[in-house]
Amino acid sequence: MVRVSRRERALDETLTTKPGYALVGVVRVPEVQLSPIRAIWRRVVVALLALAAAVVTVYLGRNGYTDVRGGPLTFLDCVYFATVSLTTVGYGDLTPSTEFARLINVLVLTPLRILFLVVLVGTTLQVLTERSRQAWKIQRWRSTVRNHTVVIGYGTKGKTAVAAMCGDEAAGKDFVVVDIDHAALDNAAAADLVTVHGDATRSDVLRLASAQHASSIIVATGRDDTATLVTLTAREVAPHAKIVASIREAENQHLLKQSGADSVVVSSETAGRLLGVATTTPSVVEMIDDLLTPSHGFAIAEREVEQTELGGSPRHLPDIVLGVVRDGRLLRVDAPEADALESGDRLLYVRNTGK
Repeated sequence: MVRVSRRERALDETLTTKPGYALVGVVRVPEVQLSPIRAIWRRVVVALLALAAAVVTVYLGRNGYTDVRGGPLTFLDCVYFATVSLTTVGYGDLTPSTEFARLINVLVLTPLRILFLVVLVGTTLQVLTERSRQAWKIQRWRSTVRNHTVVIGYGTKGKTAVAAMCGDEAAGKDFVVVDIDHAALDNAAAADLVTVHGDATRSDVLRLASAQHASSIIVATGRDDTATLVTLTAREVAPHAKIVASIREAENQHLLKQSGADSVVVSSETAGRLLGVATTTPSVVEMIDDLLTPSHGFAIAEREVEQTELGGSPRHLPDIVLGVVRDGRLLRVDAPEADALESGDRLLYVRNTGK
């Protein structure tokens, strides 16, 4: 039994109430990466727009400026004054002489000067403002994420599960990875996945990953006891989510079921069966691997029964049907009760991903 101190429990309870800036380093939301050339051009354009706005402002109020040479300001003089003003050079040969011109300098040119300087030193300021940008992105993500998949553990099993779901037309933005291993989170972030650093046996960490709004939760931890605790916590936080858990030993399968898992995959037994089959019929293993890889070849898929198929036998359909899901129960295609398709049934069939 895991004992949690009062102090740790208090920290857990306040984690989801923290503002975005306090969660930087715990939650990472991926962003679109720009090429260096494109980033530089974007800053140049912003600087030129600020300069153009300053030139227009000075030109419209050119009668309020004094030139040491005397005479009215030309358009070139306005460009010159805007340039030396925004770059804070200020030679003093052109100066605002009226109160209105000075007011415009305070209200318009000064903000433009600040914007211009921000663009010029953008590389340095980008580092300083990264925390604020991340905080804003975290807050926006937390308010919009819904019906996603929470992946707990981004090792080999978790990474493969995400790859399989992405190959089956699931969007990368629909995944949130929870792990305590920084290296695993770095790999997930490199794959443009939202990551949460923390122990998934803590309910507040799962709430931070918006597990309460998730449609499914994948438990892919390295230990069976950890998987049991995570499943218990996940079921408490997300009573309506579909929870799929992976364990090593079949003797622990009933514990995961009792903890709230909808489906349990025993990795050691599955690998053992494939190893045994491979010794005699390796081509069978190749076909199974093909069926479990949705990105190419054949794949096992699920679809609703069409209106024209009601009452018929799944064995007479053009698709290769393996089973019928009725009221949450899987029926083999040769089962007598599956011989007549009913409304609400779903078909497990072999799909050609090349089509």
